[in-house]
Parts: sequence; C-alpha cells; structure tokens
Amino acid sequence: MSVAIQSLIQSGTKLWLDSIDPDLVLENRALGVTGATSNPIIIADLIKSGRFDDRIRQLAAKGLDDSAIAWTMTDELVSDAQKVFLDVWESTHGNDGYVSFELDPLLEDPQTGPPHDERVAHYISSAIERNAHQKNRLIKVPATAAGLDSLEEMVAAGINPNVTLIFSRRQYLAARDAVWRGAQRRNGLENFKSCYSIFVSRIDVYTDKHCPTLSAQAQGMVGILNAQRIWGQNQAFWATQSCPLQQEIIFASTGTKKANDPPWKYVAALSGSDIQTNPPATNVAVAKSGVTFNRNLDHLPAESVVSEIDRTVDFKHMEQTLMEEGIAKFADPQRALLALIAQKRQSIAIA
Repeated sequence: MSVAIQSLIQSGTKLWLDSIDPDLVLENRALGVTGATSNPIIIADLIKSGRFDDRIRQLAAKGLDDSAIAWTMTDELVSDAQKVFLDVWESTHGNDGYVSFELDPLLEDPQTGPPHDERVAHYISSAIERNAHQKNRLIKVPATAAGLDSLEEMVAAGINPNVTLIFSRRQYLAARDAVWRGAQRRNGLENFKSCYSIFVSRIDVYTDKHCPTLSAQAQGMVGILNAQRIWGQNQAFWATQSCPLQQEIIFASTGTKKANDPPWKYVAALSGSDIQTNPPATNVAVAKSGVTFNRNLDHLPAESVVSEIDRTVDFKHMEQTLMEEGIAKFADPQRALLALIAQKRQSIAIA
C-alpha cells in the first residue's frame, strides 16, 4: 500500500472504486480499496474491450435478448467484485466491503419511462430481485421522485440502499427519512446499512457556468461545502439512532474537471470520514502523489467564502439543473449499452 493511500485510510476514509472491471478491482484491492460501484458506462467500456465476447456469445446462444444479456453480465460482474471484497464485509461485520448494483436507468427516461407509480413499483420489485441471496451488495437507487418514493418499502423489505444522484440537502433529507422509516419496519437493525452518494465535482461545473461572479476563492469550493454540510447533517442524525452499522455518505464524482486542479483536490478536501468512491485514475494519482492526507472533512472554508457562496448560489436552481442533466446522463448510457450489445451480437454472429 502506498504511503499516500495509507494516510488517507488512516485519516478515517473508506476508499472505494468507481468501477467493477475485474482487473482494476484486484489492483485497487491491493492498494487498500474496500468496495466498489457499478453503472452502465462501466459495463459498456468492459464490453467494448472485447474481453467478454465469448460470454456474450454464450448468452446469445441461450436465446437471451440484448436487455437480458446486459443485466446478466452486470449481475455477474458485480457478483465477481463482491467476492473480492467479501473478506472486508466479513471482518467489519457488514460495515464495509460492499459493491453497488444500479437499477434500470431507463425507468427515468423522460420520453419512454413509465408513469410515476409504475416506476416506484418497478424499483421495489427489481431491488428485491437483484438483492436475492446477496450479502455485500448495495442496491443503487437515484434520488428522483420515483426513486425516493420507493425507498421506504425497499428498505422495509430488507434492501440496503445506496441512494445516488444527490446534489442537495433537500434530496438527502428526503432519502434519509424514507430509508429510516423503512428501517424501523424491519424486525431488527443488525444488518441495516444505508449510503447516500453526494456528487461533488459536477456542482463546481455548474457554478463555473451559472455563477461566474463567484470570487476565485469561492469558485470550485461549492461542491466541497455542500458535501461537508450534508455529511454534518448525516453525522448528527445517526448519532441519535441506535444502529449497529454506520449509515454513511459516499462522496462521488470526485474526479477533478479542471486541468490546473490536482487530481486529489476533492479527495484531500473530504478526507477523514465515510466513503470516497473514486475513478480508477484518481486512486492511481492519489497512490502516486506522495501527499500525506489528514482529516479535513469537518474544516469548512473560510466564513467569508461560505457567506459569499450562500449569497450567490441558488441551490434550488442548482438541484433542478443538475438533476435534469443527471437523468439524461443516467438513461443515455443504458441505451448505449443495449445498442453496443446488439452490435456485438451481430459481429460475433458474422464472425
């Protein structure tokens, strides 16, 4: 383990990988990474590599259509990653070592998605199906209207969620309260685990475009401040409950978007507690950085910067804008994945 990674983990951060590439999972496990997450872009990149052509051929020969192939391969890849992190889950008694499985993004397609109530029902039924007989799997649910409305029933049924696509405190509070209502309907809380994925760098992309009057000191700090505040609320709430496992924030979208920012900008600013799920390149950059990471998560920016951000940034507009963009980014990769599998099926059949 590199000295930099070691210092980050010693600061209190659980380090996860934003990929389930089998090779990267093993490499990052050796670095000290203790969990992972998946999405359709990751699956598509793996299929593009050609490494899974034989598996596609096998599944197609069984009569599976493009969608069934996509979900079968996703389930297999997530399960393989779960095996790598199972020892972490066992040694922490279920507090770490998870891999997130993302439910169908096409449910949120603005044009083709079903009505709200059907989306909610599908989220619940598919979560139960995808979680059957799983130990260290989190079910990834977006903080959309339908995703939020599915959480109570989902958690009551025994699902441990990773609520994703969170940009605002409003979304976090709605998710957390629904999850807690569901948890209290269980027979016990021994195996209850929930995570809330707060997107960070996308917020700073938003402020670059929509808040150009922010000073140089404040620009690029909004995502960090927003994440710190939500983390603080999460800490305060769960401290008053009696949960054997930690209910944690996942700091997501931690790759930097500006060339002049060090690749570990968000890693350093949010170090010290809970979970960071980082792109593979970010974890490699951290490992090679030579930086000693200390706890910074509860060190807010200067009061002048905080005041300027609160005066300047319309957080309601930010959430609305980023959710519209996020839903498009959520659904489009699944359509692209299905098109890629169809293309692969054809090329494999021709070959």
